[in-house]
Amino acid sequence: MYERFPEPSDHEALHKGMPQTGRQLLADVSLPAAVIHEPALAHNLAWMQAFCEAQGARLAPHGKTTLCPELFRRQLDAGAWGITLATAPQCRAAFQHGVRRLLMANQLVGQANMAIAAELIEAGADFYCVVDSVENVDQLARYFSARGLRLQVLIELGMPGGRCGCRDTDEVMALAERIDSEQALVLAGLEGYEGVVHGDDPERSVRAYAWQLVEVAQGLERDALFEHPAPLLTASGSAWYDLIAGVFREARLGQQFVPVLRPGCYVVHDHGIYRQAQREVLARQPALQRGLKPALEVFAQVLSLPEPGLAIVGMGKRDIAHDQLPEPLRRYREGDERARPLSVEGWRVTKLMDQHAFVRLPAGDEAMGGGRVRVGDIVAFGASHPCLTFDKWRRLCLVDARLEVMEVMHTCF
Repeated sequence: MYERFPEPSDHEALHKGMPQTGRQLLADVSLPAAVIHEPALAHNLAWMQAFCEAQGARLAPHGKTTLCPELFRRQLDAGAWGITLATAPQCRAAFQHGVRRLLMANQLVGQANMAIAAELIEAGADFYCVVDSVENVDQLARYFSARGLRLQVLIELGMPGGRCGCRDTDEVMALAERIDSEQALVLAGLEGYEGVVHGDDPERSVRAYAWQLVEVAQGLERDALFEHPAPLLTASGSAWYDLIAGVFREARLGQQFVPVLRPGCYVVHDHGIYRQAQREVLARQPALQRGLKPALEVFAQVLSLPEPGLAIVGMGKRDIAHDQLPEPLRRYREGDERARPLSVEGWRVTKLMDQHAFVRLPAGDEAMGGGRVRVGDIVAFGASHPCLTFDKWRRLCLVDARLEVMEVMHTCF
């Protein structure tokens, strides 16, 4: 469901301050820089695709995580069914870079956004969006009828106190009947998002919500309200995908529906909330092997050692997510062709400003295995929540195990 992506020229990459491929990250790249490690990336792509296939589900990774065409291409090459996006402009950007099946897991509201969707459909996109109100259905029906187009929609089932979505089964059924009366709209499935489930026993609540999705979808099927020949049943973010997949498998959805999972952060994983979520997945699913690997880091240099026990590093809120403070992972000497990692044991980020990180060092600012820290040393940092790191960068370095730049990747934020 995609076409070949245009390749950026090395001249453009150099003009924008990024290196040509084949250059060394520790010597030739202006820092700070966002870095993706190819071995971990390749592992994650294969791992999640294999997981979904073993569950009998399709994978439509949420592209808002990276909004990176080169990563979309890799996800589709690995077997993804399509790409999920959050907004009409994101869908347009993905389509312009070759993605043909677009699942917009959000309401399509506003004529300017409807115009984008209409243009995508006219250009050949297999486009889906979400609805949860009669008012939105009426707006969409008027607009797409006037354009002479049919729009594929999924009803969103939400939950009290949650985000968007119909609040109960009766609302869903009434909305489905309204869609059925509109020639311009095609009811193509049911959509949900379990990431807003909370409570004392979230695992139980997520499973209950997944079963509610199944039961509502089956009710729509019994009443012949799906017009699409292969209706979708889709949910799953990056934390509870195993529970959603398990319920969909138990319900044997593949006989009636196309089950679609939508995790996005798996592609590079992280060193924070999703690392913890993955530990919980593996605890729930002991048969799974190895799990995901963090692939995204930000490399930055020590700018100043202004007082004992303190390093100021040239990286801040404009460079890395800060839901949680970044985690120092490794240190290198600038220009080290062998890329030998030095210890950062005892290092701790205590504060972030726009473009500076305050890092507390062990007593005497010594670091095991590498000697005293120096101005110019390069530090690799891990972050929590990859979405909020990607959107700070227009270009990222894909590097091999020797920290040699293999590719310059681009984002479309």
